[in-house]
Amino acid sequence: MTSGVSPQLQMRLKSSFIGDRFVRCSRHQSLPQLFRFNPGSKHVSMQLSRTLSGLTNLFFNRRNVDEVPNSNRKRLRPGKVSPPRQVPKHILRPPYVDSMVPAGIVSGPQVHDKKGIECMRASGRLAAQVLQYAGTLVKPGITTDEIDQAVHQMIVDNGAYPSPLGYGGFPKSVCTSVNECICHGIPDSRPLEDGDIINIDVTVYLNGYHGDTSATFYCGGVDDEAKKLVQITKECLDKAISICAPGVEFKTIGKTIHDHADKYRYGVVRDFVGHGIGRVFHADPVVLHYRNNGSGRMVLNQTFTIEPMLTIGSVNHVTWNDDWTIVTKDGSLSAQFEHTILITPDGAEIMTQC
Repeated sequence: MTSGVSPQLQMRLKSSFIGDRFVRCSRHQSLPQLFRFNPGSKHVSMQLSRTLSGLTNLFFNRRNVDEVPNSNRKRLRPGKVSPPRQVPKHILRPPYVDSMVPAGIVSGPQVHDKKGIECMRASGRLAAQVLQYAGTLVKPGITTDEIDQAVHQMIVDNGAYPSPLGYGGFPKSVCTSVNECICHGIPDSRPLEDGDIINIDVTVYLNGYHGDTSATFYCGGVDDEAKKLVQITKECLDKAISICAPGVEFKTIGKTIHDHADKYRYGVVRDFVGHGIGRVFHADPVVLHYRNNGSGRMVLNQTFTIEPMLTIGSVNHVTWNDDWTIVTKDGSLSAQFEHTILITPDGAEIMTQC
């Protein structure tokens, strides 16, 4: 791999969207089954049968199950997921939507000619506009499913396909990760509550190119602890982008992010990473957000994402029964920001901005 990570480490890394389904592949190589059931990753609350729920409530009084230590906030719980939304037939779909072969990380960087760069700018601009609009919807009482509906409609109205929809079986058009959810939250019937923070992760596929971006938003009156986490996470992304240029080692990104997070004693999530992006959703390089000894350098006209995830507490995670939703093991808050960037002669261009 271009980042020089050992095979042992490579197998436990996950893409920002692939989650526990990380795999390496080439353009000409068939992929193994990615989306397998993993009993060891079950969320504790999801393992209980309905017949035991009353007994469980009696013993735990729901305090150990629902409440976050040293906080008035309750742990996130899954709501009802509505059916996948339809995309008009005339809109171009990514190959993985109609393929029986699960998607993976494609070998080799995404490097573009002049036309490709313009296409990346267009997809990135649309993703940024959709994300900006989605952020205006965040308020107490709205459900993440309603946000998904609005995002989906805006994307298809602009002739694009919502990249997450159907990717490895993902059932929705956007990821909505609330509070302790690190990433890959599936939009559902849970209403947002005053004081929540929510990361909205938007990817669009426009004219054969993906644009990928995310931001964490405040819902109502958010406390200072949460605001500080969100602020520092954004600063980590900005600082990482500022050091990017042709010839720069990818490991510099991880050191930059980790050094800044350490100043505030925040954890840096290791198991989910940035990635190359362009004609494919996920490609080389694997972009690590923590200190590492990987090799690989940035090249001119290359596009990839940087998407640090920080936590107030533990960086260890639990995967819900849906095999997508990733939450902090201790229930502590997590925040994330992401941009797709292009390496230019003078540094880096943020492609996902309005």
